[in-house]
Amino acid sequence: MYLWIKALHIVAVVTWFAALFYLPRLYVYHAMARDKGEQQAIDTFSVMERKLYRGIMTPSMIAVIGLGSWLLYLMPHWLGMGWMHVKLLLVALLVVYHHLCLVYLKQFAAGRCQRSHVFFRWFNELPVIALLVIVILVVLKPF
Repeated sequence: MYLWIKALHIVAVVTWFAALFYLPRLYVYHAMARDKGEQQAIDTFSVMERKLYRGIMTPSMIAVIGLGSWLLYLMPHWLGMGWMHVKLLLVALLVVYHHLCLVYLKQFAAGRCQRSHVFFRWFNELPVIALLVIVILVVLKPF
């Protein structure tokens, strides 16, 4: 059973990260369309962003947290390891990032987002750093 849960957890992580990478990229294009006054593109991006966030990103995050919690239930000794503490901190920060994406989604939908496409290009890189560190922690278990 453990291996099935682990496999599903990995699939959920991949799906969540795909959305964490893609949604801010849509924000880059949305901000560029806003700056050019391209209303049809703005409307299209708003629909894409909403569907990605609600249909893929949030269910994936819930699956990651649920399956990860189940794995910790099965392997409670991991909670005594330093690498797991750092990983859980990074996951918590990713959940905050996830919800910050919702803030921007709502701002764009209301026509109130003033952030530039350059900001969103940098914002888009944050989950990359988290993913790199998390994978190293899980594979190497350095402490």
